Amino acid sequence: MAVVISISNQKGGVGKTTTSVNLSTALAAVGKKVLLVDFDPQSNSTTGVGIYSTENIGTSYSLLTQQLQVSEVLQKTQIPGLTIIPSEINLIGAEVELVNTPHRESILRNALEPYRDFFDYIFIDSPPSMGILSLNSLVASDGVIIPLQCEYYALEGLSYLFGSISRIKTSLNPNLTLFGVLLTMFDKRNALCLSVERDVRNHIGDKVFKTVIPRNVKISEAPSFGKPVLIHDIKCAGSCAYMELAKEFLHRDKDFKWKRN
Repeated sequence: MAVVISISNQKGGVGKTTTSVNLSTALAAVGKKVLLVDFDPQSNSTTGVGIYSTENIGTSYSLLTQQLQVSEVLQKTQIPGLTIIPSEINLIGAEVELVNTPHRESILRNALEPYRDFFDYIFIDSPPSMGILSLNSLVASDGVIIPLQCEYYALEGLSYLFGSISRIKTSLNPNLTLFGVLLTMFDKRNALCLSVERDVRNHIGDKVFKTVIPRNVKISEAPSFGKPVLIHDIKCAGSCAYMELAKEFLHRDKDFKWKRN
């Protein structure tokens, strides 16, 4: 049964979508069957794997509004082993449309549940806010990966996100676990980056991935080509970092599955 992981942070611009796309790609590259759910109305994960138009295909909006089932919104990508449920801008209105829908926080979980046997991992790229979309993502998930940009303001929001996860665990999803915190946009020449890394590791300990994702031009330019950085330039520092992250993820997942069972 697939492990479902939300990649979540209520702050934008922290590398959430970049991590969703490239960790999914790295795991698919080592033979895992991966589903990436783009649950962000900005649709950056969708364009990041080369899908630029959703005019004639099903999306996560169709899934959330229960117009279509999972089997009708799955799309193959250019990466063997990686399937995506694309997003579209209409998803931004879902919160209003679902206001009177019973159990609206569980729609995604109920939709994905029958399909967990078809994949090894399901990653959900959550929007940078704590509304009905992020709530659905966290209720549907076994674990959360939090990308954290190495800057002061990113730290301020971390305790708020931990609080949200704790409340959801208490009231809606008792199995929800912090899978890990990932430091992104890291520059070892920057004293602030080093200070943030030290503080986060001191406070959270081994929940912080050993792997850090560096600032890297190739990571930034890959989306403009509609490709993960691992396809765009496999030898660059960013690609190497995401491959290391995938190794660490798989090692950590062995213990994670044991705890879940």
